Amino acid sequence: MLDGSCQTRLVRFGGTFARMSTPHSPGEPDSLSSKTANLNRGGRPKGTPNRTTQAFRETVQALLDDNRENVALWLKQTAEGSRNRKVGGKTIPGRPPDPAGAARLLAQLAEFAAPKLNRSEVVGEGGGPLTVVIRKEA
Repeated sequence: MLDGSCQTRLVRFGGTFARMSTPHSPGEPDSLSSKTANLNRGGRPKGTPNRTTQAFRETVQALLDDNRENVALWLKQTAEGSRNRKVGGKTIPGRPPDPAGAARLLAQLAEFAAPKLNRSEVVGEGGGPLTVVIRKEA
């Protein structure tokens, strides 16, 4: 039976268990302080890249570097299409030209090679509107 303060239970997150406390009544404060509420005590510091993501990006970059000529050829073939061809007595159908598809493939490959840029907002003093002054000098 609970004493009326807080209910404590174990909750599974992935392969680990975390102790969670919830107030018994809606207006009652939580027994955990704000400093101890953060269960991730040994995580990587803010701004440090994830090693797996970094290794994946390096692998994709190496793959693109090693196949630079092939990637250019594949993009060209996609943009220009291909004719029907015979292989072993069978006709293999060609593909119609798809320049938009080639551009889409290039954009998708670029996401792995270069990081996406964040949008930035330019504001004036104190977060207000930006004031632009143009002076004409004689």
